[in-house]
Amino acid sequence: MDIDTEAPAPSLATQIVTPGSAITSDSAYMRGHGTFGEHGTIYSSVAGVVERINKLVSVRSLKQRYGGEIGDIVVGRITEVASKRWRVDVNSRQDGMLLLSSINLPGGIQRRKSDSDELQMRSFFAEGDLVFAEVQSYFADGALSLHTRSIQYGKLRNGTFVSVFPQLVPRSRTHFHTLPCGVDVVLGVNGYIWVSKHVPVAQVEANAEHIYSDENESISDDERESIARVANCIGLLNRLYVKITDTSIIFAFEASLPYPVKDLLSIDVATELAHNVTSRLKLQA
Repeated sequence: MDIDTEAPAPSLATQIVTPGSAITSDSAYMRGHGTFGEHGTIYSSVAGVVERINKLVSVRSLKQRYGGEIGDIVVGRITEVASKRWRVDVNSRQDGMLLLSSINLPGGIQRRKSDSDELQMRSFFAEGDLVFAEVQSYFADGALSLHTRSIQYGKLRNGTFVSVFPQLVPRSRTHFHTLPCGVDVVLGVNGYIWVSKHVPVAQVEANAEHIYSDENESISDDERESIARVANCIGLLNRLYVKITDTSIIFAFEASLPYPVKDLLSIDVATELAHNVTSRLKLQA
């Protein structure tokens, strides 16, 4: 599978190779992770996706744990309430840590956390809660340190959870998207995605004291159908290994409208829609 040496604009279509596949014989390219060289040709050493950064060629494994980088936007699930911290499943080798000092208090109050706050930790986040957070740093053992010190981060409600391959969610300027169909999508680069009804930012800011509420808002039947359709579209993109961005989700949603929501789970419909999305992404690129 040759790489175009004229370096066109990168395509969102996925380029998959298997171990031993020839990637390029151009001597201008350097070997990166997941590759090896032999007789002037670069080959893949793992099954994965070919990535190129300038003249560095690497292959990212299809199925690998999320590594984590500072500044990453992630979706996680609280697994344990510990002393002044929460353990968070972020689809990594070990749980991330969300410190009590790294969250906003109800109402956006800015002050040092006290012993009374520690006693109320389960009123903020309890086991099983889903949280939208940012990677702040690393601990000495390699665990990720998270924070939610922003109005856009915090507890997730009013929607459904979708798990995909982390490799399919590229890092971008924003990972919170409001789709034209009236659905909000949080694309965690760790492969955890949250699909929910749209809530205006002004409404969130006006009700800052309710940011840790466990009650969902009223969701109409049309909103439920849109949420389910978007979640199934993300699922079919993941099944057929297509990059998951706001653009690919919108393309899949538009192509899925002639079909009932439940039919999107069938392999024939999923394959047809994925090919449609891939073609449109190529044309756009």
